[in-house]
Amino acid sequence: MSAAHARRATEDPLWIKILILGAVGLFLALILILPLAAVFAEALRKGLAAALQAIQDPDAISAIKLTMITAAIAVPFNAAFGICAAWAIAKHNFRFKSLLITLIDLPFSVSPVVAGLIYVLVFGMQGWFGTWLIDHDIKIIFATPGIVLATIFVTFPFVARELIPLMQEQGVDEEEAAVSLGASGLRTFFSVTAPNIQWGLLYGILLCNARAMGEFGAVSVVSGHIRGLTNTMPLHVEILYNEYNFVGAFAVAALLCLLALVTLAVKTLLEMLQPRSRPVRH
Repeated sequence: MSAAHARRATEDPLWIKILILGAVGLFLALILILPLAAVFAEALRKGLAAALQAIQDPDAISAIKLTMITAAIAVPFNAAFGICAAWAIAKHNFRFKSLLITLIDLPFSVSPVVAGLIYVLVFGMQGWFGTWLIDHDIKIIFATPGIVLATIFVTFPFVARELIPLMQEQGVDEEEAAVSLGASGLRTFFSVTAPNIQWGLLYGILLCNARAMGEFGAVSVVSGHIRGLTNTMPLHVEILYNEYNFVGAFAVAALLCLLALVTLAVKTLLEMLQPRSRPVRH
């Protein structure tokens, strides 16, 4: 059978393609595009000036700053953890490797609310270390450290899970060759491993950052909802909505959507550049 005949044999009829693409387009329009458009429409319902005023409110600015600070701490921490975990799992054999992989996947299966309650149990006033923290005037729950810890917990699998299969696919031949030529461990990593994982690392960081900025459940439990102090952007949206300040709520929500769209645009750009920049192996 010729290649042309084989290709036609595996292709679906035109009407099936149209039906499938139409169903996908309808699903995307109803589930994604329409709600996203509704957020921006509600934010601009009283005009652009009202939406900008809502974003410039001191409480909104505080929520934006806290969200950015939390992401700025959580994302580099998870990137470092993800690189170390992926390096250990993909490049080395040791006992309890499967246990480490299971622990990395744990935040995917644990509810974010439960994750927040865990930190309250450990660091709250009635928690395991509550008395010691009070005696030393250290505040974690209902403060920025608790928000950062909760965000790190729910986002730390993203970078590791992007890098582990990538490093496993690449194997250890190049690293072993570099070591045999006298390269140190750090030089091997930065000269051989890092260039091969740079796109996967950037992709994992983007996903981690998007989740960190949009996290609600775990942060809601540990934040205390102190207006102007411990509210992140998602929590501020909830408060404004419960107060029937719909323009303010949707204005901040629209800003979150814009950040998500920027993340999506960067992700698409990385996917477009990746095949061109991937080194050719012989």
